[in-house]
Amino acid sequence: MSVHIKYRIGKSRVFQVIIALLAFACVVPLMFILFYILKAGITKINWHFLTNLPKPVGETGGGIANALLGTVLLVLTASVIAIPVGILCGIYLSENRKSRLAYWSRLCIDILQGVPSIVIGIVAYFWLVKPLGVFSALSGSVALAIMMLPTIVSSTEETLKLLPDTLREAAFALGMPFHRVILKVIIPCGFSGILSGVMLSVARVSGETAPLLFTAFGNPYLSTNILKPMQSLPLLIFNYATSPYNDWHDLAWGASCILLIWVLLLNIFTKLVTRKWKVQL
Repeated sequence: MSVHIKYRIGKSRVFQVIIALLAFACVVPLMFILFYILKAGITKINWHFLTNLPKPVGETGGGIANALLGTVLLVLTASVIAIPVGILCGIYLSENRKSRLAYWSRLCIDILQGVPSIVIGIVAYFWLVKPLGVFSALSGSVALAIMMLPTIVSSTEETLKLLPDTLREAAFALGMPFHRVILKVIIPCGFSGILSGVMLSVARVSGETAPLLFTAFGNPYLSTNILKPMQSLPLLIFNYATSPYNDWHDLAWGASCILLIWVLLLNIFTKLVTRKWKVQL
């Protein structure tokens, strides 16, 4: 083996080691964060913690039932708003790739994806909270829905672009109208990829705090009225973690642990769905 070949092999191995070290360096902070939050929060979680309301200042115990219910309602309402609009927009962009409207729509989606969440919260505040004269879960859900749209639109468009044109041609050759081709052929074939985008968007907004500070505002009581203020896990964590009371700090750690587990499960589920979709393609 010549010296030149040995030099190239050695250089390749050095770069492999560097890449492995850099990858490990990216994982280490995440592992430390996960370990620290699980260590501090897992001991605070029990049935009483999950099913009771927070106690007043000075009383020990309490739970986060209002925040759990509020988070579910906020994310569910946001999903009802964002998912149909996002999927329809993604379908349009995939079917009309070279139109002028599609070009400007993609540009708007890219810009919206980079808008800070606190700015979206301020916009929702002036759009809904001020005209209605009250903080509400509905305004918070609208803010979260705006944040969900770019991920859903982009994933839907990219998924449908990967489908072969022969699927559409075969369906049209059988005499199917355009809407039935989309609903019966295109969407079912790309369902797993679309679902992965939806789950990623849900995981993203589940931990958002800034938009809810201007919209949902929080509520110490159990509420199911989306037209009234409503508590959520991110808001509860923010308020309790910045308080001077140790009992509230314990609630914040427990709520952080639950929120972390929820986001991790959503991301793991998304990875599994995406892997299955790639195998099918």
